[in-house]
Amino acid sequence: MPVNPHPSPLVIATRESRLALWQAEHVQALLRARGHTVSLLGMTTLGDQILDRSLSKVGGKGLFVKELETALQDGRAQLAVHSLKDVPMELPEGFALACVMEREDPRDAFVSPTFASLAELPHGAVVGTSSLRRQVLLQALRPDLRIEPLRGNLDTRLRKLDEGQYDAIVLAAAGLKRLGLDARIRTIFDPTEMLPAAGQGALGIEVRTARYDLIEALAPLAHWPTWLTVTAERAVSRSMGGSCSMPLAAHARLEGDQLHLDAAWGDPEGRIPLVRAHAAGTVLTLEQANALGQAVATQLRAGGAIGVAGAADSASAG
Repeated sequence: MPVNPHPSPLVIATRESRLALWQAEHVQALLRARGHTVSLLGMTTLGDQILDRSLSKVGGKGLFVKELETALQDGRAQLAVHSLKDVPMELPEGFALACVMEREDPRDAFVSPTFASLAELPHGAVVGTSSLRRQVLLQALRPDLRIEPLRGNLDTRLRKLDEGQYDAIVLAAAGLKRLGLDARIRTIFDPTEMLPAAGQGALGIEVRTARYDLIEALAPLAHWPTWLTVTAERAVSRSMGGSCSMPLAAHARLEGDQLHLDAAWGDPEGRIPLVRAHAAGTVLTLEQANALGQAVATQLRAGGAIGVAGAADSASAG
């Protein structure tokens, strides 16, 4: 039975890519099952429009959420559903991350029509990604490869691969699985090889801070273990300068009440070797998760990692 049979109608602001719409429709179905009337407001963000340049050169991944936040601010929508790895570490004043949902597979996927794994790629093969995180990790694994930019939504990236522009591409496994494209995955990278981005595979729901009613309504959709792990991951990035779009990886796993957090930072120019850090501790609260992330960021800086002021931004929309 619906929990609340007469709630106010809700509008979800969402990007119009197939994956973004899947995510919004997933939240829509969950809220409808709880008695809410929910519709979608599809929007094209600036990040979707700019396809000829790396996002690091035009403002970072925050370009994927700005228009959605404007819709929340002017009342056209009440909530926005985001891939959490696209959400900036610091939200604008008046906005809150009200819910983090259970995570899909957080790992990266190797996709190629010809080769079964990264190890099988020939010397000098072309791999597509516009994520500086993936670039530095790929360079650490296979410095002989050519890493070329790859922009566009998931379907566009797969089309460019199929047209022969790349020998392989690297995508988030979560997006492929959510759209039923598991068959395109040749190999899923172990996190010890390709450490995921902070928040990868998790969905976050953003609302206006003053909407306590919405925050309460979204509470049943939240997944606390995921919220703890992504909070620690995002704290690493925040502590490194407040940007979610730098050559930085952070991935946490919860074992009982012990949170294990790994992070890596790389120099896209190859002047500084890959820097890795790890910490573990008892984490029961978001404050403890934040503290663990800050400790790992301190380790990265001690190892030579450069914060956002000295590091280029990266971009990864899929």
